[in-house]
Amino acid sequence: MFWCKPLIATLFAATLASAGTNTIDPVLRAEQIYLQARIRYEQDRSDPQNAWQFGQASFELADIVTSNSRRARLSSEAIEACKAALERDPKLAPAQYYLALNLGQLARTKSIGALKLVSQMESGLKQSIRLDPAVDFAGPYRSLGLLYRDAPGWPVSIGSRNKARQHLQKAVELRPDFPENWLCLLESYLQWGDKGGLEPQIKKVDELLVTARKKYNGETWAVAWQDWERRWNALLKQFPPAS
Repeated sequence: MFWCKPLIATLFAATLASAGTNTIDPVLRAEQIYLQARIRYEQDRSDPQNAWQFGQASFELADIVTSNSRRARLSSEAIEACKAALERDPKLAPAQYYLALNLGQLARTKSIGALKLVSQMESGLKQSIRLDPAVDFAGPYRSLGLLYRDAPGWPVSIGSRNKARQHLQKAVELRPDFPENWLCLLESYLQWGDKGGLEPQIKKVDELLVTARKKYNGETWAVAWQDWERRWNALLKQFPPAS
């Protein structure tokens, strides 16, 4: 693993260089976090915290890499790590949550067998809700809502607009201060052509983002804000807030 340390230094320097232009490369940042998490996990695989944090970092990187073969490799390693953590502590909610999310990443790389993985992801997210729905800022509700939104509907798969709406709204109720929850809900309203659900919330979310800027700040949140602002501006182009 000695190769990891100079690579981390290189990635960190590149991240700082891009930060000088007020833009952080999300791939470089995710690579950096992944390598750090992998080193910790390989140094002590018996620590369930190291395992689920490796699962988290693997998911974040798998979500943005362009290679399906690498996405499959990242998610498969993370699935193994999270399963091992759950064997040690079956009630470890983050391990269950990131196991489910990495199953979703693996499903993205499959044609045959993808629907079975989607079903396993659904089951895992439901279990995450039972263990701790507050993980990742109401992540289990948010992720299950997105799964129901984007999966094909019956009889092909589990997709359901009603279930998607229910779970995305629950994420907002549980953590109304977190921008990702609102953006996922409003983007879903837009996707469904539900102006009645979207328009009344625009001004509220516009104000919430100002407050959230102060709460979720610093380098840790820089990449998230790049994404949130891009998505928010796309919504505002179609539905500007009322004065």
